[in-house]
Amino acid sequence: MKIAAITDIGSCRQENQDNYCAQQLAGGTAWGIVCDGMGGVNGGRIAARIATDTMQQYFARHMKALQPGMEKTFIMRGFDITNRAVYEKSTSDPEMQGMGTTGVCAYASRGLAHVVHAGDSRAYLFHAGSLRQITRDHSMVQQLVDSGQITREQAAVHPQKNLITRALGVSANIVPEYNRGEIEAGDILLLCSDGLSNCVSVPQIEETLARTPFYEAADALVQKALEGGGLDNITVLLMQVE
Repeated sequence: MKIAAITDIGSCRQENQDNYCAQQLAGGTAWGIVCDGMGGVNGGRIAARIATDTMQQYFARHMKALQPGMEKTFIMRGFDITNRAVYEKSTSDPEMQGMGTTGVCAYASRGLAHVVHAGDSRAYLFHAGSLRQITRDHSMVQQLVDSGQITREQAAVHPQKNLITRALGVSANIVPEYNRGEIEAGDILLLCSDGLSNCVSVPQIEETLARTPFYEAADALVQKALEGGGLDNITVLLMQVE
């Protein structure tokens, strides 16, 4: 697996509350996480950092014990531990009260991508020139789309599109969503915060990934988001199957 990632404060924020982590592992496997923090002056930044640090420690400590076929249980348990780490900080420090973070994490191994997420940070699969969204936003607007009350086009400009319904650290327990998909040589997993997905269209992402060398593509996508307004922090993490 090849990995490339970048985070940018964007054009309108005074602080970058996004964070990410990714690592290549033995046997051609890899994992990565993108978080978009929320809450208070520093709460969002700290929540996102705790989440990425906790997931990194989890993989480091328990990866060797992972048995084939147990990937879903493994990654879901890691997300639960991460949620509790953020929640414990928010409840033990009055200044951090109410903080939380979105999170999308992917583990790629033996031709499969295992993805777990909470919130509206997304995972996509770029295969044969086409981009497919793996995750489904946990947001008020997505619920309106699912119920048929508004269209996807209306959702894109809805004034409450940033209201999320799930996040890490908001409560002691979390119900993240798990997805799995096949991956093959040349495929790219894209993990991103909504600073990218709100400012760059799917056709623009497809064109960028198709035409840009892999190690330049993350930066190129951030530049597209900045050209689109850069309304939020922007984080892009790419993992390509070799």
